Amino acid sequence: MAKTRPGLSTSNPNPNPKAAKKDINSYTIRGTNKIVKAGECVLMRPSDIGKPPYVARVEKIETDHRNNVKVRVRWYYRPEESLGGRRQFHGAKELFLSDHYDVQSAHTIEGKCTVHSFKNYTKLENVGAEDYYCRFEYKASTGAFTPDRVAVYCKCEMPYNPDDLMVQCEGCKDWYHPACVGMSIEAAKNLDFFTCEDCKKEMKKSQNGFHESPPAESKVEAKRRKR
Repeated sequence: MAKTRPGLSTSNPNPNPKAAKKDINSYTIRGTNKIVKAGECVLMRPSDIGKPPYVARVEKIETDHRNNVKVRVRWYYRPEESLGGRRQFHGAKELFLSDHYDVQSAHTIEGKCTVHSFKNYTKLENVGAEDYYCRFEYKASTGAFTPDRVAVYCKCEMPYNPDDLMVQCEGCKDWYHPACVGMSIEAAKNLDFFTCEDCKKEMKKSQNGFHESPPAESKVEAKRRKR
């Protein structure tokens, strides 16, 4: 049996083989002037009030002989919808591109959104309500992720969560969560220079040009997106 997103029914992609269907280039979201095309990402209305909209990528738009518009979509899953659930490094706007496809009425589309690559998302100066990012593909039947490994940071060895502020060590260039190095968020925001404990120890042992005094310009970067 085909899986469906809770609150949405799956339309039979071919209820009547003889019924004429035609691919169309775009669909205008009901009540708006926003135009959706294949390849773009949309917000789809859930039946449960209070739940966030589902996010999907439109694969195809078609109309039948009665002018009913259907969209074939590939679902994005939120971390809490995956078998592993939400983890500490998952950002608030993180999505997984799943292998779960459905055919839905175009009338369930309530808006458009943008799902950025992880790299592009971290470069955004400001994150809007319709901005999301994806760094994993997700196999819904097994809970497997691709890629199965990503870079880790800090003493806690966790993948980067773009919602969290991090500071970069001037010596080793690794990034650290303030709490993991015994520092408050406010203290981290006011830093002009940061050196981790391991690098401080190396500085004391060597005479290779490292200095305890901070440079003239700030070397601390806040790895956090503005929301």
